[in-house]
This record gives sequence, C-alpha cells and structure tokens, in this order.
Amino acid sequence: MSLGQLIQTTIMAGLLALPFTVQAGDAPTPEIPKAKEKATEEYGCVAPTDYMRKNHMDDLMHQRDDTMREGIRTRKFSLAECINCHVTPDEDGQFASFGEDEHFCSSCHNYASVSVDCFSCHRDTPEDTDYQHTFNTGNNPHHGKIALKGKKLSVETLQVLTEGDQQ
Repeated sequence: MSLGQLIQTTIMAGLLALPFTVQAGDAPTPEIPKAKEKATEEYGCVAPTDYMRKNHMDDLMHQRDDTMREGIRTRKFSLAECINCHVTPDEDGQFASFGEDEHFCSSCHNYASVSVDCFSCHRDTPEDTDYQHTFNTGNNPHHGKIALKGKKLSVETLQVLTEGDQQ
C-alpha cells in the first residue's frame, strides 16, 4: 500500500468513526440532588459549582487537617455543613444513606466509581434528623462541639464539655 493510499484509508476510517464519537457526548450523567438552600446569593454553594466539582475533595482534606491538627473549626468547607445543606429528604421525608444513588455525595461518586471513607466515621444525613451515628453520641471530643488542640482532659471534664451534645 502506498503512502497516499494509507493516508486516504486513515482519513476514511476517521470519518466513518465520527458519528460514534459525536454520540459518545450523549452519555448519561448522574442526577445530582438540589441543595436545600443557598449558602451565598452569588453562586449558591460556598464556592462556584465548577470549582466545587473539581476541588471539593482538596477543600475537605484541608478542612480535616486544620480541624484535627490545629483545632481550627470553620463552617465553609465543613463536611457536616455540606451534608446539612446538600442531603435532602425524598417525598416521604426520608434521607438516602451514603451508597444510594439518591444521596448527594453518592450520586457522583457512584457514577465515577470513586470510593470515599468519610462516612465510616461521619454522619451521612443532616444533623436535624432522628438519625444518630454512634460516633456522634457519647464523650468523643472530636465529634462534639469543642476543639482541644493537643490538650488532655479528664473523663469528668469531657463529660461536662460534651453534656449538651447528648441532649
């Protein structure tokens, strides 16, 4: 086969494949549940949607590190705040659990086959529901409303500090 025939064959093969590549753009995308409310008037969430889709994992990791290592607790990229806003009830008032396609986080993570381990410790439903995770009750200072920043406290002190979390 001459060079001219090879080029012509390659061009024809490319043109024949074109309809299939154009149709690939019609692939189904995940159905992402709407948030309960807008965090900001400007773009709804705490950051623009395109930014959050690309960077939420980094922001959550930085938030985790600041909280766990420095005792700095803020709400902007807090996992609990994301869940409180984005995990919405169905028509019956029930919340999907992580792993179900109807759960805000799972809707994309299942689609992209991305595994996360956040919910092995953290709650996967909003705080104002009857759902109680075992880590969110008891005298665990990490999941209470305090940040210790390297201090050791007695069991009695922890009980006093976390008393409000158990009610």
